[in-house]
Amino acid sequence: MKRQISLGLITLAAAVLLLGCDSKKEEKSAAQPTPAAPPVMSKIVIGLDDNFPPMGFRDEKNQITGFDVDLAKEAAKRLGAEVEFKPIDWSAKEAELNGKRVDALWNGLTITEKRKEVIAFTTPYLKNRQIIVVTTASPIKGKADMAGKVVGVQEGSTAVEAVEGDPASKTFKELRKFGDNVTALLDLTAGRLDAVVVDEVVGRYYVAKKPGEYVVLGDDFGDEEYGVGVRKSDTELLAKLQKAMDDMKQDGSAAKISEKWFGKDIIERQAPAAAK
Repeated sequence: MKRQISLGLITLAAAVLLLGCDSKKEEKSAAQPTPAAPPVMSKIVIGLDDNFPPMGFRDEKNQITGFDVDLAKEAAKRLGAEVEFKPIDWSAKEAELNGKRVDALWNGLTITEKRKEVIAFTTPYLKNRQIIVVTTASPIKGKADMAGKVVGVQEGSTAVEAVEGDPASKTFKELRKFGDNVTALLDLTAGRLDAVVVDEVVGRYYVAKKPGEYVVLGDDFGDEEYGVGVRKSDTELLAKLQKAMDDMKQDGSAAKISEKWFGKDIIERQAPAAAK
């Protein structure tokens, strides 16, 4: 009998002890603060080519300015974030982005299937073409006249893919690649190139700055669209940038920035994309 009573007391004591431990665990759990939500990005570093007017370039005071710069500033303001513009080697833009040296690429970045493999894009905000620019004295009137000629493009740009993917390129004497379009156009003026293939928004802006010096041909090397690029893992940033861009298109802010730089509204509009 005594043995049974002892066992009963031991069992009861163990139960009380366990209840006490559970109670302490519950108290400790209740005291634990709820995990804080991930902090909102306070600063966005935008990678760009700072010699790509009018999208992103340096003004007479050496300040970075441009159409895409103004769009990015407005978007960052809506996100409550500071924005920093970081000039990068445009031919290494994917490495700069995925190496986390910049948070986004926003500088006339063409959306392509190849780039989609390593970059997440917003929906398009601008249409573009790869145009052909020659000097006013040039005998070149179209692609057929470019046979045996030296043609310039920006290295790392979609102009390279557009030209190399066109049968006309097989007839060129040379396809010469430059670090930026401005240098290529200067070589065109100097006679070291016969033609330059360049983004239309850039080419027409530069041609307008040099009246009587250049001609834009009727032929081109294809259409394309611009988007903002981020790392595939940055789904939250992509969703926030997409929302900001959609709102800017809807409330007219993007149109005002376009009119400032191009004299008209050339913003591409479409149904807002679902957040990814």
